[in-house]
Amino acid sequence: MEDTKQFFHNKHPKGIFKAVLVLLLLALTVFVCVEISNKIKIGRYIGQDVVSRNTISVSGTGEVYAKPDLAITSFTVKTEAKTVEGAMSDNTEKMNAVISAMKGAGVEDKDLKTTNFRISPRYEYRTDYSVESLSLPRPQTRVLVGYDVTQSLEVKIRDMAKIGDIIQKAVSAGANQAGGLQFTFDDPDGLKNQAREEAINEAKDKAELLAKQLGVRLSKITNFSEGGYYPPIYYDSAISAKAMSVEESVPQIETGENKISVNVTITYEIN
Repeated sequence: MEDTKQFFHNKHPKGIFKAVLVLLLLALTVFVCVEISNKIKIGRYIGQDVVSRNTISVSGTGEVYAKPDLAITSFTVKTEAKTVEGAMSDNTEKMNAVISAMKGAGVEDKDLKTTNFRISPRYEYRTDYSVESLSLPRPQTRVLVGYDVTQSLEVKIRDMAKIGDIIQKAVSAGANQAGGLQFTFDDPDGLKNQAREEAINEAKDKAELLAKQLGVRLSKITNFSEGGYYPPIYYDSAISAKAMSVEESVPQIETGENKISVNVTITYEIN
């Protein structure tokens, strides 16, 4: 046994090395050939979906009209006083009265939200007659005369028949301004689904007619996109305390109807 090992070691060392080298080169050649073949196959299919697939795209629009079931508005209390404490006290008293009036009208706590609170100094410009001047006008001095406190309350009104009554109650309780009345839907998903269904049906009808005119057959849907415009309706209801007194009748508010529109685009593969 030792003689055999010695024989290969002494007589054929170069032959063994060459054989191993040949095997390695052969394996490397096979690997490279396989990789090149795979790359060629991949290259054949790059862009095939874009270039060779025959498709048509159609669009449809669905529109649903419905009376809104939610009104959103805001009431503001703005007070003025010579001191911050005086303005704050007056503002707090009036805003608390507005909130109480809203709750008394049936508005729930979850539908009341403070959206603005601001304290700001109030200045006046006064002519300084103590300064002798040949030029006109005379110089003016900015004088701090008091403070303004502004607080706004957003109110969601779910009983649409009470909109006018709630506006009057808020103004009567001390709100200086009422405005930004918006008509919308508390849960618009059902109406959106209805509009989407109409849009899809319209697109399908277009696709079937177009396929018939072109003499082709519709296959699977390859793409779908959706867009929509659901505009809330705004009512310009800027009201001041001077414009609406306690004795005035309740304003009549008409909600009308809102439109929910859904647009869809469907792409079909054709044969």
